Amino acid sequence: MRIDILSVVPELLESPLNHSIIKRAKEKGIVEIYIHNIRDWSKDKHRKVDDYSFGGDAGLVMAVQPIFDCINELTSRRHYDEIIYTAPDAPTFNQKMANELSLKENIMILCGHYKGIDHRIREHLITREISVGDYVLTGGELPACIMTDAVVRLLPGAMGDETSALTDSFQDNLLAPPVYTRPAEFNGWRVPDVLLSGNHALIDEWQEQQALERTRRLRPDLLGE
Repeated sequence: MRIDILSVVPELLESPLNHSIIKRAKEKGIVEIYIHNIRDWSKDKHRKVDDYSFGGDAGLVMAVQPIFDCINELTSRRHYDEIIYTAPDAPTFNQKMANELSLKENIMILCGHYKGIDHRIREHLITREISVGDYVLTGGELPACIMTDAVVRLLPGAMGDETSALTDSFQDNLLAPPVYTRPAEFNGWRVPDVLLSGNHALIDEWQEQQALERTRRLRPDLLGE
């Protein structure tokens, strides 16, 4: 997979995309991630990428020209399965979306900033808009990192145990059951006996019951309740 991320503050993307699972996936050649500074496409001598909005609203807007030229140059080199814009007024990112995107080959993510981007970009170039929640951030860099992390960890070979992702929360509309490790007793707190029994059928049944109970208590909306 190849992921291209477009930003006006690319420095915000450097650390999150160069550690842990993402770093190992890049080193293994499982994913390529390229960060592009939109200012490099600005025709303004000061590399300006924003302007005031028509209508006199407060705040600045990312201008159409640098974004258009950047996307146009990248799409002239290769086909992108999705050109995503990170926006608070978009459908909320979830595990189903991460699963879908993990099957793509080339993805582009445009990070919004200021009061957003010239709407003509959204109308004519963006293929998918995604939010990470009903709140507003300074820019789309953190959402881009969240989406990239969620997608890359699903790629074959990215994780040491590929089956681990299959038991994550939300994969089957359930929250994950509680997990424990050694020692079996600490500070008087014991690991549930069933997990020490060695009976895998009982363990599976307990985990399913716990997942259902936790989901019903914490996220009943996932069960349609």
